[in-house]
Amino acid sequence: MNVLAIDTSNLVMGVSVLKDGIVAGELITNLKKNHSIRLMPAVDELMKETATQPAELDRIAVAQGPGSYTGVRIGVTVAKTLTWTLKKELVGVSSLEVLAQNGKYFDGLVVPLFDARRTQLFTGLYGEEDGAFKNILSDRIILRDEWLQELKTHDRRILFIGTDLPLHQEAIQNALGSQAVFGTAGDHIPKPSELARLGIEKEPVKDVHEFVPTYLQLAEAEVNWLKAQNKQG
Repeated sequence: MNVLAIDTSNLVMGVSVLKDGIVAGELITNLKKNHSIRLMPAVDELMKETATQPAELDRIAVAQGPGSYTGVRIGVTVAKTLTWTLKKELVGVSSLEVLAQNGKYFDGLVVPLFDARRTQLFTGLYGEEDGAFKNILSDRIILRDEWLQELKTHDRRILFIGTDLPLHQEAIQNALGSQAVFGTAGDHIPKPSELARLGIEKEPVKDVHEFVPTYLQLAEAEVNWLKAQNKQG
């Protein structure tokens, strides 16, 4: 199976092509630049570099969130457009699940995280269960201190990964002590090749038009609009 993977859900932008289940190419940047301008040129470059024709693709896999509201929307919109235009299958994968794959060989539990502001985290709990690496506690947005209290109840070492980890590392260390393990530099970058691999394993969406991002929270503009409506009511 040939898969094009797209991830613009956070600061890192990643594109990958898998051909017959083998990584043919991968492009990753960790820059504060506009994904909407850079994504399609990156896809075009990688398709050319891997000598992949659009007609050869079977599926397009996209990181569907959570993460940056704008970033998630860009990736999902491009993936849906390509899927519809090329008449291919579309698979959505949790952005946290993609990141968690970097810790799948860790002897313990894995907590991928993205900063959600106001001491909140987009996060989940992953680990080996019944011989497979899977989601143990569902992805969520949660106050950091509340999440750390929940994690304390697990009698296993916990690997924390994510580019936003420095914002929370001190609080995590203080709360969990030696139970907390922090990933090294390469662990914090989600790999689009892992997204592509997960895109093979998961079922494609039934209706491309009904596929929507996973935000886990409303955008600030939506929150303000709802407040205004409630006041008018």
